[in-house]
Amino acid sequence: MRILITGIGGFVGGHLTDHLLAEQAQIDLHGAVIAPEHAIPQAECHVLDLQDQAGVRDLIARIRPDHIYHLAAQASVKRSFEDPWETLENNIHAQLNLITACLDQVTPPRMLIISSGEIYGAEGAPDKPTTEDAPLCPTNPYSVSKVTQDMLGLQYALSHKLPIMRARPFNHLGPGQRTGFVAPDFAQQIARIEVGLQPPVLRVGSLTAERDFTDVRDIVRAYRMIMERGNPGEAYNIASGQYITIRYLLDVLLGYSTVKIATEVDPARIRPGKDNRSWGDASRLRRVTGWQPTISIEQTLLDVLNDFRQRVAVNA
Repeated sequence: MRILITGIGGFVGGHLTDHLLAEQAQIDLHGAVIAPEHAIPQAECHVLDLQDQAGVRDLIARIRPDHIYHLAAQASVKRSFEDPWETLENNIHAQLNLITACLDQVTPPRMLIISSGEIYGAEGAPDKPTTEDAPLCPTNPYSVSKVTQDMLGLQYALSHKLPIMRARPFNHLGPGQRTGFVAPDFAQQIARIEVGLQPPVLRVGSLTAERDFTDVRDIVRAYRMIMERGNPGEAYNIASGQYITIRYLLDVLLGYSTVKIATEVDPARIRPGKDNRSWGDASRLRRVTGWQPTISIEQTLLDVLNDFRQRVAVNA
């Protein structure tokens, strides 16, 4: 079994690598990375800009993967507002190159495209979780890019019978995630405050939004199960089916702190748009694969904080 993971050196790629190596015997694991420093020792890594069409075609022809997990993307909503075209070009162009390269293969690989729960938007305050049949309502350039990735996957599954599945993960977090996302931003500040590297004031954005969070280790398990059992062309929400406020997330992290910390609103951390509720229904995924999340949000947040405590200690 030859497997290619794009973006293998990233947050989710590292967890997916560990999971596949633990769960699947005798795999030939390859990774596509944008720069040598992103390579990991567990896989044969290939330095490649996925926007290079000829390079992508050559890589697919040489590896001839059985499975492709396409993780590589610009994933920050904040950054997508700052440079919309970078996000759109990177996320759409790279995936299209991968898909067209697979058309050249006698037996096209099964491919998992990573869309996002962001494609549904979060208008109003829904009284039930979002299913895959909900209308798409992207509210930022990142989610626009994910709608396009999602629909391209569907189009090529229908028009060329490519075995492409679409995963729609809602918010996920866990150890190894970089800053620029809410839990890592909180955890990094707490870790720095605990060792005296900054005053005991944690700067926050809005805390009223309600979101569905799942541990990244549960997310990558869902990816493998969709790859193995999913139906080509189908979309699958990956979500806990519950929502919490950002304030709850902050309170849990502060509860783990070893020092007393005050909070202060930083207008620069508040996104455009209004706060609302976003949560997902993963019933389809459960029916097809039997997947269920297993790690509590409280355990995930403790793992995130301990991860940043280690990072801060190393840097200090």
